[in-house]
Amino acid sequence: MKYSIPLLALVIAAVSLPAGAADNAAKPTAQQSKMADCNKQAGEKKGDERKAFMKTCLSAKKETQQDKMKACNASAKGKTGDERKAFMKECLSGKAA
Repeated sequence: MKYSIPLLALVIAAVSLPAGAADNAAKPTAQQSKMADCNKQAGEKKGDERKAFMKTCLSAKKETQQDKMKACNASAKGKTGDERKAFMKECLSGKAA
């Protein structure tokens, strides 16, 4: 009887482990996703040109919301009221050029 609880726990762990491992294998990591995106962008580049592009692409940092806010505020100088609100909304959503 004293072995039945640890044995049961071991069986449950053994059965659930492969299922959990499969879930983790299906989800790409952030780095893997970034690599896939950079590969798509690299297109038909070859050799040194591709190496240089991939290095730049993989080391690029994603723009933070704070960075967007600073850039949009700088671009919104001179705008006031509803015009500024509309501009900021469009700029922060990423639709503005």
